[in-house]
Amino acid sequence: MNKAVELRKVSRTYTLHGNVVRALDEVDLEIPAGILASIVGPSGSGKTTLLNVIGGLDRASSGEIYLHGESMHNLSEASLVAHRRKLLGYIFQSYNLIPNLSAVENVELPLEFARYPKAQRRKRAEQCLQLAELGSGRYRHRPAQLSGGEQQRVAIARALANDPKVILADEPTGNLDQKTGGQILKLLRNLVDTEQRTIILISHDSEVAGATDFTAELADGTLRRIVRREH
Repeated sequence: MNKAVELRKVSRTYTLHGNVVRALDEVDLEIPAGILASIVGPSGSGKTTLLNVIGGLDRASSGEIYLHGESMHNLSEASLVAHRRKLLGYIFQSYNLIPNLSAVENVELPLEFARYPKAQRRKRAEQCLQLAELGSGRYRHRPAQLSGGEQQRVAIARALANDPKVILADEPTGNLDQKTGGQILKLLRNLVDTEQRTIILISHDSEVAGATDFTAELADGTLRRIVRREH
């Protein structure tokens, strides 16, 4: 079994008002490659901390983290940024689009940071918007001119831009109505099945989690249960 993510006794502690808080407590977790996975748990269970630690946006206090077999611990900040750029894409609940850029320009932005050849950036961005199923007539629209579902499609296209192996999604349907959220979830499933991505999402919605292949349930910073499903 190829592993997209492997965590070995990963802990994350911090101090709050003089008290030590264990946001993650020796989590052991293996997520196979090429699946749609979810992380669930009540508020304060450590879901977002776990996603941020996997993505290198937060540093684990102890333990070992591997992405597709590559060690993420003890890397310098510059090396961590390089690994994130190579291996990971991110989707946020609030989209995090640049308001004064068009849809296609938002998708081009990570390509510019990655020094992608200028002549090829627009073509790649439009390919990603097509994968995200945004109508071509919307490519030149700014975020304020797009619906919530369309903005999330742009955010998904942006996450695909650097051709990452793993995409991390923080409540990707959280700001959407049920119908639109279902469409976005179907799109994520399609990207897993046709583009051979691994997508790991956080959700409070049991229906969303139930549509994934693999669910890690957290409580009080510890991994309580793994659920595997056939879809």
